[in-house]
Amino acid sequence: MYAIIATGGKQYKVSEGDIVKVEKLDAEAGNAVTFDQVLAIGGDSLRVAGDVSGATVTGTVLDQGREKKVVVYRYKPKTGYHKKNGHRQAYTSVKIEKING
Repeated sequence: MYAIIATGGKQYKVSEGDIVKVEKLDAEAGNAVTFDQVLAIGGDSLRVAGDVSGATVTGTVLDQGREKKVVVYRYKPKTGYHKKNGHRQAYTSVKIEKING
């Protein structure tokens, strides 16, 4: 059984026992978190839209962290323009416990 959830402007396909890195959530390690924006539930049959209106996915927060640095380098030839910038995206690691629905 799997579910497609939406959080942080992205969609994730999750199953029970999966560990996913989602956009940073306001929760500490060990806390339970509930995703109520369930788009579809699959398994033996696929249920979407109104069939999953009350469905939720629960998980446990494992840790908070930041990804590896991504270097953004902008350069325009013959003008002497260059600009170097770095970015580290914050994430929350969540273990999916149960798909309710």
